[in-house]
Amino acid sequence: MTSLSLMEGIRPSLSPVGQNGKRASQKESAAGRLNGPLLLCITPEVSNNMEKQEQVQTQNRARSAMLTLLHCGRNVLTFRTIQTINKSYYSSQMAKRVAVVLAGCGVYDGSEIHEASAVLVHLSRGVNMFAPNMEQMHVVNHLKGEPSEEKRNVLVESARLARGNIQDLSKLSVKDHDAIIFPGGFGAAKNLCTWAVKGKDCSVNDEVKAVLQAFHGEGKPIGLCCISPVIAAKVFPGCEVTVGIEKDDKYPNTTDTAAAITELGCKHVNKSVSESHVDEKNKLVTTSAFMCEAPIHEIYDGIGTMVQDVLKLA
Repeated sequence: MTSLSLMEGIRPSLSPVGQNGKRASQKESAAGRLNGPLLLCITPEVSNNMEKQEQVQTQNRARSAMLTLLHCGRNVLTFRTIQTINKSYYSSQMAKRVAVVLAGCGVYDGSEIHEASAVLVHLSRGVNMFAPNMEQMHVVNHLKGEPSEEKRNVLVESARLARGNIQDLSKLSVKDHDAIIFPGGFGAAKNLCTWAVKGKDCSVNDEVKAVLQAFHGEGKPIGLCCISPVIAAKVFPGCEVTVGIEKDDKYPNTTDTAAAITELGCKHVNKSVSESHVDEKNKLVTTSAFMCEAPIHEIYDGIGTMVQDVLKLA
């Protein structure tokens, strides 16, 4: 059976195979979805003489494709297929224990909800959520896009995203986790640090800084998306991060942010929204997310890439 391409950046086809061995027609596809099994050929059959390294690479590509199918193709997958994907993928990847640090709830004054949700879905299991127990820098009326005359607590607001299952950041134990991830949103630049106000001259929240340094000191990977990579640039001089592609209209704030990152003595690497950058030396994994004006599904896929790269380092 001919396998479908699993090259990075190419999504596996969800179309059934027709009777003549070619991609099925729309009529055949509909019939296959309704009446027959979906024929998925997502990885070549591993021959007995294939080297162990090649086998591992093939398995990793298959698992990545499985995750894409699980989260993007539920409407065409049978319940049994979903169970098989869950068992095959999560048994090897989701044993990792990951801490996720939130900064409130809402793009303009807290964690970006879509980014936080994407991180949690791609991690799926073994996640503990934390947030600093502090007052937000300010509160923004998300309907009007204007500051509101009220006060809110970062931990309390983050509990909305965590469905109440969240802890004070001060209680985060590095030894109990294999990695840590920071979703983006203005909360990362307003509550976790003061980048939104002071740029490269910002200060980082003491607890956030201590946690980052502790994970870094233990050689445990750190994932950051959207604007949150600037926190790493402030805490780890000389590190490499991405906040998108400079001088590209799809990334309206990337050029200025990248320039500030460079002024801090760090290296900015141009990466598209679907990619992540891995700083092997510092075990930092970053992706641009909503620094790019892209559809939500592209943001979701890019965060998935970041999560996978974090787990590979864990």
